[in-house]
Amino acid sequence: MPPAPAALPVPPLPGDKVDLLARLTDGLDAPGLWWLSGYAAGLAARPGARPAAAEPQAGARLTVVFGSQTGNARRVAEQLARQAETGGLAVRLLRADAYPLPELKDERLLYVVISTQGEGEPPDDARGFVSHLLGKRAPKLPQLQYAVLGLGDSSYPLFNATGREIDERLAGLGAKRLFARGEADVDVGAVATPWLGQALEHARIALAATPSATVTPLRAVAPVSPWSREKPFAAEVLANQRLTGRGSRKDVRHLELSLEGSGLTYQPGDALGLWPRNPPALVDAVLAELSLDGDAEVDGVPLRTWLSERRELTKLARPFLAKQAERGGHDALARTLEPNHAEALATLLGTHQLIDLLQAFPAAWTAPDLVAALRPLAPRLYSIASSQSVVGAEAHLTVDHVQWDAPGGRRWGAASHQLASSEEGEALPVFIEANERFRLPRDGGRDVIMIGPGTGVAPFRGFVQERAASGATGRNWLLFGAPYARHDFLYQLEWQQALKAGQLHRLDLAFSRDQADKVYVQHRLREHGRTLFDWLEGGTHLYVCGATAMGRDVEAALLDVVTTHGGRDQDAARDYLATLQQQGRYARDVY
Repeated sequence: MPPAPAALPVPPLPGDKVDLLARLTDGLDAPGLWWLSGYAAGLAARPGARPAAAEPQAGARLTVVFGSQTGNARRVAEQLARQAETGGLAVRLLRADAYPLPELKDERLLYVVISTQGEGEPPDDARGFVSHLLGKRAPKLPQLQYAVLGLGDSSYPLFNATGREIDERLAGLGAKRLFARGEADVDVGAVATPWLGQALEHARIALAATPSATVTPLRAVAPVSPWSREKPFAAEVLANQRLTGRGSRKDVRHLELSLEGSGLTYQPGDALGLWPRNPPALVDAVLAELSLDGDAEVDGVPLRTWLSERRELTKLARPFLAKQAERGGHDALARTLEPNHAEALATLLGTHQLIDLLQAFPAAWTAPDLVAALRPLAPRLYSIASSQSVVGAEAHLTVDHVQWDAPGGRRWGAASHQLASSEEGEALPVFIEANERFRLPRDGGRDVIMIGPGTGVAPFRGFVQERAASGATGRNWLLFGAPYARHDFLYQLEWQQALKAGQLHRLDLAFSRDQADKVYVQHRLREHGRTLFDWLEGGTHLYVCGATAMGRDVEAALLDVVTTHGGRDQDAARDYLATLQQQGRYARDVY
């Protein structure tokens, strides 16, 4: 019988650094581990190297917790942590799902940076944190000082609802609000920058006695690629193919973009960001409706350039509606902004673009006033539909071309129209947006279940490619849905070939309009509930990608499966899914 391994000493590292170390060493063979140990020893032997300082106690540090769906809240939180470190403050930065909830009662200084998605919902990585905070188990926090920065999109009715809930709940638990909550729109910096200034000043006062020796750098290695969100890479279009058939109501495209020479890398589950241009026809229509000259300059830039490349024309937001109502004296429009007209506001925001509003509720604008009133154009994110292990220096996308006919003419989505209309050889400004929440299991022997109706199947094409290339031995089960099998079965031949090759082990389909009763992926989940639950009990990782409404329907079906086949009540079923999420075995990418 071999001797039991010696117990390892408790490492002099914060918990998040221990997790990083585990991820770094996972999968390394003996030579790799020996090399890494020598490298670390060399760093420790350098002149000036000091023994690691103990992690500061809760009362002597700033804790920054973030919840982010698209990466904006994460970037702001990282900026705050870097600036706090530079100022010599002890700080720890944690994603909300990595925050140890039992420690909340001991916190003294907490900053929360969190986004809101969909219909006032928290981001997926903060669902457990928010649920705990709003629930009965949340502790009283009379010793806590805090501040909240919410990020949202005012084109949705429940703007910044999550940030508002957290701010009010912390105050209700007895915590002291250090300064007013920030509510950032898509122009994040306009609110985040002054909020960060206040946050740092209050942190300096609260932690005046904290020794700077306790600071551990959060970023040790600079990114390899010079290209980023702020400095996008010009990616050449290699292919633009229609996936849907001629009889489909949808125009879904498969695009292949070259990343050659960029140094950009990604993992399956990551997104590609695109800085879009507004459709020229839409820009012309806005200029004509307002009788403005596109060549007129605002701050040295032609108005046409502002409207084409720098301002949002396809999404309306509450602040602009208020200004339009005031300028035009439109009482009916103003009433939609009142709290008791939330449904009317949601309908307006969901069906009208800027040109529709200008036509329905006319008002005069000057070029400078219009530029100042419109929101900055924001990048759009698309799940990458490929694995670099297979396609090399390329990124593939699956894009639903958003278009419809309105009373005033043809309407398009800005980014999807640009992508669908792009020609081979054209260059598009792109960047990589990492999605750490949506990763394949490190253990290739684990089974995975992928639920992706419509273009939500995009990341799972990359998943299957990566699993095949890496020799993963776990099973792959895909559930796909679309309106019609004949016209809308995206990547049909690829999935059939993957089944024959043993790269896909199960494929369940839900074509909603091929029969009298509509069938969706959530129906398939209930239909195969026994098998699904058995897979989950066996350690399977479960992934969901697609529209927010679909994500809610799928979660309801999962709860039914757990209650029916797991013998649990609704509360216990919710705890079961929450545990899966905490273990990294239930991941959603919904939008």
